[in-house]
Amino acid sequence: MKTIITGLFLITAFIGLQACAQSNKKNLNQASSKKIDMTNTETITLGSGCFWCTEAIYQRLEGVIKVTSGYSGGHIENPTYEQVCDKTTGHAEVCQIVYDTTKISLDDILAVFWKTHDPTTPNQQGNDVGPQYRSAIFYHNEHQKQVAEKYKAELTAAKAWDKPIVTEITPFTKFYSAESYHQNYYNDNTNQGYCRYVIGPKLEKFEKVFKAKLKKDASN
Repeated sequence: MKTIITGLFLITAFIGLQACAQSNKKNLNQASSKKIDMTNTETITLGSGCFWCTEAIYQRLEGVIKVTSGYSGGHIENPTYEQVCDKTTGHAEVCQIVYDTTKISLDDILAVFWKTHDPTTPNQQGNDVGPQYRSAIFYHNEHQKQVAEKYKAELTAAKAWDKPIVTEITPFTKFYSAESYHQNYYNDNTNQGYCRYVIGPKLEKFEKVFKAKLKKDASN
């Protein structure tokens, strides 16, 4: 009897393992079937001060697929955060933004850019001072260049700010992803001091102005 019971237990366990394997395979197939269609996507690289702030803002826009914090515009390959903070690499803290052009326009992307930082302070955003915090648009194609320059010219003509706009509009060359602990920073560290007292209030203002453009899930 003990042998029979043991045999039945082994058969049941084997069937359970098969079912589990089939379930896992089904889940993997479902996950792979949800791959993002990249047909109608574009990428733009923007610098508007600390990339923690920029990332948190763009993650909340409907139509934005992915936001990656990193470094661009400098002369050092594969820079570290410490090197960039030393202000000798030429790199700016930026976010590389991949967005669905059928859900959000370049105009909207740039409207958020101009509205959520001060483009008149050279190498500075608030208490963050240094060339890595400069205002910058690194365009990936001619259309992005034309729209960015047009926007800048119109804002200048309208005297949207008392001081001249210093935002650099230059062709994109290379992007270096920042260290892993910088990615999704605000969402993972909402109780951290900088997040609570700098990013939090900035997000509140942004969400009021762009309420109609927000998505439900702010994570990548």
